[in-house]
Amino acid sequence: MDRPEPEKPDVLPSTALAYLDRNYWDKRFAQEEHYEWFKDYSHFRHIVLQHIKPQSSVLELGCGNSQLCEELYRDGITELTCIDLSPIAVEKMKQRLINKGYKEIKVLEADMLDLPFEDGCFDVVIEKGTMDVLFVDSGDPWNPHPATVEKVMKMLHEIHRVLKPEGIFISITFGQPHFRRRFFSDPEFTWSIEWNTFGETFHYFFYVLKKGQRSSESEECWEKTHMPSISLYHDELEGEDFLFRTNIDEMES
Repeated sequence: MDRPEPEKPDVLPSTALAYLDRNYWDKRFAQEEHYEWFKDYSHFRHIVLQHIKPQSSVLELGCGNSQLCEELYRDGITELTCIDLSPIAVEKMKQRLINKGYKEIKVLEADMLDLPFEDGCFDVVIEKGTMDVLFVDSGDPWNPHPATVEKVMKMLHEIHRVLKPEGIFISITFGQPHFRRRFFSDPEFTWSIEWNTFGETFHYFFYVLKKGQRSSESEECWEKTHMPSISLYHDELEGEDFLFRTNIDEMES
């Protein structure tokens, strides 16, 4: 007799504003074993491996219960550090990695707005959907709330600080260039900016910011790049990404 499959935990929040609540994430990570925001590694691996080398020291922000660090490790990138604000996520990630034999990967409880690392110690900082959470309650996307601006700038300042002189920040996000420009192009940062998209009809954005390489060309790229159309009703909008995307689009319309 076939055994019934175990029911998946109901972790979908009633509103996207729950993503700003630490208690929500602790409760969620206690129930949920794995979830991938913005597609899994296979969809953007071809872009990642153009920028992350086997010898790179990599910091992942907001690891949650994603398998991103494991996928990078299997591709030969072993100097990995993952952080998350949830102690439950951190402990479960540590145990999962130990069980799989990935003992070289470090997992720490830490706040991305106040990173516990020295200046210039990582070749790459990567985040997937973590920055998007800061925009959940941002108000008008053309003129975000000051509190949102402050948090985003703190995050970027910390990333810029811990990157080595020619380090790279990779941001995988729903955030379209016309809404990320004011943050990424702030004069206090020295990085150049480029981006790719992945997905089919529906597109996610893959930003690459290279520290110490800012130029007039990186400013011009904002104007020259053709923006792909985005459809909310394509089959790729699966599960929880739909809720999060709908909330972002309401702010960005």
